[in-house]
Amino acid sequence: MKLYRLNRIFNPSSKKCFNVAIDHGLFNEYSFLKGIEDIESVITRIIQADPDVIQLSIGQLKYLQRIQGKQKPSLVLRADVANVYGKSLPAIPFNKLIDSPVIQAVRADAACLCINLFSIPGAPEVTAQSIENILQIKPQSDYYCMPLMIEPLVFKSNQEAGGYMVDGDLKKILPLVRQAVELGADIIKADPCDKIEDYHQVIEMAGDIPVLVRGGGKVSDEEIIIRTKNLMDQGASGIVYGRNVIQHRNPVLITKILMEIVHNHKSVEESLNLLNR
Repeated sequence: MKLYRLNRIFNPSSKKCFNVAIDHGLFNEYSFLKGIEDIESVITRIIQADPDVIQLSIGQLKYLQRIQGKQKPSLVLRADVANVYGKSLPAIPFNKLIDSPVIQAVRADAACLCINLFSIPGAPEVTAQSIENILQIKPQSDYYCMPLMIEPLVFKSNQEAGGYMVDGDLKKILPLVRQAVELGADIIKADPCDKIEDYHQVIEMAGDIPVLVRGGGKVSDEEIIIRTKNLMDQGASGIVYGRNVIQHRNPVLITKILMEIVHNHKSVEESLNLLNR
């Protein structure tokens, strides 16, 4: 019966998904707030571009769900909150669940829950917390037929990187992705690797579980378009972009362009032409 909700996430024709993540304010990092200072306005604009999904926190989902009519993006609800994204790890790093996340997702008419699986140098306790969180909510997510999107995140050392930075080493990404699958993920949301052309290994490691690729930090329009096309050509089931959409000079336009790549196989050249019109 999870299929009922999964059908609200993936496009019926392409079987792919574009999820715009706008849950960054939950993590108490100033740099994450750029572009979402007025979150109601951002959500209203993004809806105009008609992505498949918008990912939000429990305190901000009202701006999506109170919109009238059935033609709006589905909701993915963020299930946890962490404090590990700063220039250095805090004395007590954590990754905590919101209260009764599955029940809150059901009440909010969410199509899916999203939960972290961290691997952070110097913070094994956060990995342990992440696993405990997943183990805690997995049986209830199955009982209530609420799909579980697990987000395996491999960090570089915060101090080395000057803050949160993805470690694109496949030897670190692949086992964490596989662990997420083994823990019962219905969807995987994973980072790109250093060599984008090798990403098919992540998709293969996930088996029959769909893989959505995270966007990470803000990059140039050309880079995100080329990367997205490459990832989709390798068999990704979609993308989850936040800052590359919400911090764009024209969030609606870039969302529409990326949607065309995800669902309609638009070429890099066609996409760049649309961007520069």
